[in-house]
Amino acid sequence: MNAPVAMAEIWRGPFLESVHTGHAVVCGPGGEIIEAWGDPAAIVLPRSSSKMLQALPLVESGAAKAFGLTAEQLALSCASHQGQPMHTDRVLAWLKDLGLDDSALNCGPQAPRDERDLALMYKTDSSPCKYHNNCSGKHAGFLTLSQHLGSKDPTYVDPSHPVQRACLAAFEELTEETSPGYGIDGCSAPNHAASLHGVARAMAFFANASEGGNTREQAAVALRTAMATYPELVAGDGRACTELMRAMDGRVTLKTGAEAFFVGIVPEKKVGIALKIVDGSTRGAECAIASILVRLGVLDAKHPATQKRRNPPIKNFAGITTGEIRPAAALA
Repeated sequence: MNAPVAMAEIWRGPFLESVHTGHAVVCGPGGEIIEAWGDPAAIVLPRSSSKMLQALPLVESGAAKAFGLTAEQLALSCASHQGQPMHTDRVLAWLKDLGLDDSALNCGPQAPRDERDLALMYKTDSSPCKYHNNCSGKHAGFLTLSQHLGSKDPTYVDPSHPVQRACLAAFEELTEETSPGYGIDGCSAPNHAASLHGVARAMAFFANASEGGNTREQAAVALRTAMATYPELVAGDGRACTELMRAMDGRVTLKTGAEAFFVGIVPEKKVGIALKIVDGSTRGAECAIASILVRLGVLDAKHPATQKRRNPPIKNFAGITTGEIRPAAALA
């Protein structure tokens, strides 16, 4: 097993104070490794970076078409959103279309991530609901698929449920691996493990899928396009996924996952990306994914959204710049 490599560095004045190490893989059209750092065979939990794979059965099965889902809803099915009104209003409307309400969601309640919306909730003496959960769009997708499959079992996150069996099948077929197991994600759904290479291979499939291809390819195109078209629904104001996708004018689809995971789908280069920062640091993952995208020539190194993640200054409480985050030599 190859050791993780330095990917992001924290400098304070002339001193290297901290280092975020990790693994990353860039896969080509046939799933071959084009470039790698660390150990491509490292077994990982992709967390929310696997949401496109979990949403694939929703589209591939015909459920999305049968229920008339829009591109906005497909973007939400892959989202880790802020709990802003633009997210929650759409989730509630989606549930209503299904004849359901907040109680049908198997994810727990979660406070909005956006400080303004959280403050408004406190001012109105309201409590967080399940539809505020960052995964509520994914769960609305699960419920849609469940109805389409004719399931009466409300515990659609159970690994034995037809919805989760369909998700696992898609995951294993696109990673081209038998998953060694799963962990339970923050939203209570099973999150299946694979090698980092396997996850990048799956993203390469999304990157190379064609509108004129088979049913699965068409489903992949619909999901990647929805996310790139509505980046604000995938994450939200100020978030890396949203701002970096906007910076690339919808040419690249990005998705973060908890514990410093990131994936990228780059159709114009026909490559998929997967990376994991081993200490779980979000700042390290954001610096690394921005640096890889710059390296691939699809992200402008001088764009403000890039610099915000790749070379942000570190300031103290007096507003004095005391250091900076920067990509390590392997990604510089």
